[in-house]
Amino acid sequence: MLPLQGRVTEYAVRLECNSSVLAVFGSTVRLLIGTLFALCVAALVGLGTTWIALTQGQAFGGLSVGAWTAWPRHGTAGIDPYARAMVARSGELPVGSGDGLAFQARHDDKGAALDGRCDVAVSGITPQARYWTITLYDPDGGLVRNSVARHGFTSHEIVRRANGTFEITVGPRSRPGNWLPTGGIERYALVLRLYDTPIGAATRGREVTMPSVMRRSCP
Repeated sequence: MLPLQGRVTEYAVRLECNSSVLAVFGSTVRLLIGTLFALCVAALVGLGTTWIALTQGQAFGGLSVGAWTAWPRHGTAGIDPYARAMVARSGELPVGSGDGLAFQARHDDKGAALDGRCDVAVSGITPQARYWTITLYDPDGGLVRNSVARHGFTSHEIVRRANGTFEITVGPRSRPGNWLPTGGIERYALVLRLYDTPIGAATRGREVTMPSVMRRSCP
């Protein structure tokens, strides 16, 4: 049997060893918790970015002018993964880089969502292009059903002013001139496709003049 002093020394050694083990264990637990927290944050950021890209049409490399946004790299081999996923989700074939560029507007110039129950004026001029079309889609990418079966205009049929500008009234009620019916849907998007245009991936927003998108009246 050990004398009292020996037992005290042995107890102290054991206590020191246990403290070291607990310290190492605590450090390991803190490291695991920190790693799990970092992984959760990274997963949330990645999933959030993907969700925005897929549902809001906000991929990288966008060219924004007023209410309009285009993605010049969509029709190229340099398309980013988020944009690729967005195209796959919509099922829409992007305009090839050698053919033209498509601009999309889901909000007016003040940032308000386009509401099919309101009258919206799309007016001004388009960027240089050999030919262009403007089409109205529902939030799922389908054509909006309406009584006159009109879903858009082309540059060949649009009625212009004497100075070359035009105005399209987008709304639920019939209007004289260029009227694009919404069918009274709550939300919609406008897509302006420019064919044979000099606008490309290197273009900056200040170099492009796009039609304004302004809400005129709303019930």
